[in-house]
Parts: sequence; C-alpha cells; structure tokens
Amino acid sequence: MNESIREAAQRSVLCWLATVDAEGQPNVSPKEVWAIADDQHVVVAHIASPVSARNIGLQPQVCLSFVDVFVQKGFKLKGMAHEVRADESDFSRWAEPLLAVVGQRFVIQSVLVIRVTAVAPIVAPSYRFYADETTELDQVASAMRTYGVLPNTNSL
Repeated sequence: MNESIREAAQRSVLCWLATVDAEGQPNVSPKEVWAIADDQHVVVAHIASPVSARNIGLQPQVCLSFVDVFVQKGFKLKGMAHEVRADESDFSRWAEPLLAVVGQRFVIQSVLVIRVTAVAPIVAPSYRFYADETTELDQVASAMRTYGVLPNTNSL
C-alpha cells in the first residue's frame, strides 16, 4: 500500500468491512477504529464487532472500503483476515496503531488483521463520466452543500 492509499485512509472517518458467514450471507459493518499497520496489513479494532469476528473465523476473505466523503474518492482493499485476541502474544504489535487512535475510550477485545492482496480505487462516477469538468474542489463544494457543511471561517 503506497502513500496515496495511506493519505486517503487518514482522511476517511469510517471504513466498511465486508465479511461472509458460513452460509455465504454477506455482512457489511462500519468500523470507526482502524489503521494501516504496514505495507501489507490493515488492522481493525474489535470493539463491538462479534459478527465480523465470527465470520472471519469461518471465512477469512474480506473486503474493506473507505472513502473521503468530500472528495468522493477512496480505495477498496481485498484480503485474508484473522483475529488476534488480547491474550495472544502478538496482540500488542497489532493493537499499537489502534490504541494510538482510541486511547482509553474503548476496550479493544481483539484485532482483526487483514493481509491485503488486492487494491482498487473508488471514485465517484462524475470523475469517470465527466472527467474534463470534474475537479476535487467541485466535488468537495457539492458534498458540503449536500451535507449542509459550512466552511470554517475561524482563523487561528
């Protein structure tokens, strides 16, 4: 995972983790506490994710997506996941970037470790169908109007 993926991840508030149960039924769940751990792994905190953790134990194939909602670009990461519980020897290694985010706010029950095997960009259709007239600034302005966000006029 290169620097552009890392930067996009830092601008994304949530990611969405897709898992599959034993019957092949999909489950998509938002995750607030997650991080790119290294060039091959993404880690997700299991704070309140019993379905995701159970599904990964049954079917390790996952898809994790994140999008900067203002720029309307992001990435889809596919890979193989496993759960590292708090009593396992390598828990601290995987939990470290998550603890930096969460502090004492939540208890991390386990870490869902994803070894990324494929990366694909996610872009809003406007970038593809109207490439000559679509800019990131236009997309941000449109999203701000849609979400009712006012620009910050405070100067520090």
